[in-house]
Amino acid sequence: MTQDQHGPVSGERRLLSRRSVLATVGALPVITAATSVLGASAASAATATVNPSAQRQTIRGFGGMAHAAWIGDLTAAQRDTAFGNGEGKLGFSILRIPVGENQSDWSRDLATAKRAAELGAIVFASPWNPPASMIETFNRNGQTNAKRLRYDQYAAYAQHLNSFSTYMRNNGVNLYAISVQNEPDYAHDWTWWTSTEIVRFLRENAGSINTRVIAPESFQYVKSMSDPILNDSTALANVDIIGAHLYGTPYSNFPYPLFKQKGAGKDLWMTEVYYPNSSDSADTWPQALDVGEHMHRAMVEAEFQAYVWWYIRRSYGPMREDGQLSKRGAIMAQFARFVRPGYVRIDATANPASNVYVSAYRNDDTVVIVAINKGTSAVSQQFTVANAGSAAVSSWLTDASRNVAPQAQTTMSNGSLTITLPARSMTTFVTSLSGGGPSPSPSPVVSPSPARSPSPSPSPSGGTGTGPRVTYTMNAWDTGFTAAISITNTGTSTISGWTLSFTLPSGQSITSGWNATYSPSSGQVSASNVSYNGTIAPGATVDIGFQATHTGNTAKPTAFTLNGVPCVVA
Repeated sequence: MTQDQHGPVSGERRLLSRRSVLATVGALPVITAATSVLGASAASAATATVNPSAQRQTIRGFGGMAHAAWIGDLTAAQRDTAFGNGEGKLGFSILRIPVGENQSDWSRDLATAKRAAELGAIVFASPWNPPASMIETFNRNGQTNAKRLRYDQYAAYAQHLNSFSTYMRNNGVNLYAISVQNEPDYAHDWTWWTSTEIVRFLRENAGSINTRVIAPESFQYVKSMSDPILNDSTALANVDIIGAHLYGTPYSNFPYPLFKQKGAGKDLWMTEVYYPNSSDSADTWPQALDVGEHMHRAMVEAEFQAYVWWYIRRSYGPMREDGQLSKRGAIMAQFARFVRPGYVRIDATANPASNVYVSAYRNDDTVVIVAINKGTSAVSQQFTVANAGSAAVSSWLTDASRNVAPQAQTTMSNGSLTITLPARSMTTFVTSLSGGGPSPSPSPVVSPSPARSPSPSPSPSGGTGTGPRVTYTMNAWDTGFTAAISITNTGTSTISGWTLSFTLPSGQSITSGWNATYSPSSGQVSASNVSYNGTIAPGATVDIGFQATHTGNTAKPTAFTLNGVPCVVA
C-alpha cells in the first residue's frame, strides 16, 4: 500500500485509479423453532446444512494495520476499541505493523503493539524497504530508480529482520511472524523482488530468521509469485505462512489448488486489503455489506486463515477518524468478535439463496454461524446443525440503523432453527452442540501455527556461567491453555543446541507447540530446539510455546533445567 504519509484521502484515491481496485459483483431478525409458521413476507431459501464434523481451516483471526509514521498512532482509547472484544469494539485479534528500514523508527508502533498483545492479539510485521545501505537501483521496464536488495546483502537483511524481532521482544512484544517484503510485485515506491529472488532468499537465508516467516504478500494474489515457493521444497520448509493481498483480485482467483496440494503444515493468510474502495466513506450503506461478502468468500472459497484490513483508523476503514466503529467496521466485527483465534471453519451451505451467504465455525461445543443477506427483501432461512440437539441461540445484528446489536435469545430445536434474515443485513449466531447456553462473547483461544519442520539438532554445548533464565506465561480458559516460554542465556558463552526440561502438573497435556519439539505430551516434558533456533548467544532470548488441555488444574511448572542446568524462573 502507498504511504499516504500525511493523511489526505485524495492520495488514496490516486492510488485507487492506479490499482483499478474493482468491486465484484430493516427489522429485527425473527428466530423461531423450525416447526413454526414462517412469515409470509419473507421469501424462503433452501435449507442451510451445518456439519460440525466436517472441519476445514483453523482461523488465526481478523485485524488491521497500524502505521504511525504515515497516518499517526492510535490513541489509547482507539487501541482498546480495536482489540477489545465487548460491545462497541472491533474484536480484532491480529495487528500488522511495519518494519522500519532504520532502527531509529522501530519505536513508533510499539505502544499500539504492546496494547494489542496485552489484549490477546497476535502481532506480525512487514517491511517496505531494507536499510538503504543494502539496496541498489536498476532499470525496471523504464523505471530507472527501481530498488532491489543486493544479493550480497541477503544474509545481512535476514539479520535486520531478526534485529527487529529481537527489539520488539525486548520491549514486551513477541512477534508472531515477519514478512520478507510487502508487495514485492507492486513496488514502484519501495523494493522490488522477483519470485526467483524470493525463493533464493527463502532457501539460503530465511532459515536463520528467529520467528515465523511470511511470503510473498503479492498485491493481487498473483499465483506466479507464490507457486515457485510451493514448488521448491527447501524454500517451502523455510516459510510458515503464504501471505497475499486481494486488491482487485476476482473471486474466481480466490481458490488455490496448489496450496491445498503442497501447503500441508503451512498457513494461508490474507494480509492486506481495503474493499470495495478507499474513496467512499466506510459508513456508506448498503455498500458496507460488500465487505461482508468479501470476508465470507475469503474464508469459504479462498480458505484463508486470517483476514487483515489496511489502516485500522481511516475514513474508509473499520474505525472512523473519531475512533468509533464505521459500518464497514461493524461488518468486520460480526466475524472478528465471535470467530476467535483457534476456531475451525466447518462445512455449511455457502449460498442457500440468491444474495445470501453463510459460513460456520466451531470451537469445542460452540458453533458460530455468520449469515449475510445482501438482497432487498427479507429471507426465511432454515438451518440444520448435524448431530445437535436443542440449545439456546444468541445473535447480533448489523443493518442500516444498528451495529452488532445484541438480539433476544432464542432456542434451536433438535438441531434446527428458522431465521428471518432482514433485507440488507448481517447476523451472527452463537449456539452450543451440548445444549448449554452459548457465551455472549466467546473467549479468545490462541492456536499458533505449527513450527517449521525440525532438522537434527547439534549436541548441546556451551552456556557456561550463570544459570539460564526462564519466564513462563500462561493464558487459560475452561479446558485448555497456551503457555509462552522465554529462555535467556545469562552465561558468558554461546549455547549450541538445547533441551528445556520441566514437569507439567497433573491433568495437563500438550496438544501442539511452536519453535520447539515436545516429548512426551504430559508429565516430565523435554522441549528441544528446532533447526533455526538452536543457537542462543550470551544475553539472547529464544521464545517457544505450546497449547495444552487441562482438567481443572492450571498450575504452572515450578522448576526448569536447560541442558541439565537448573534455571532461574523469573
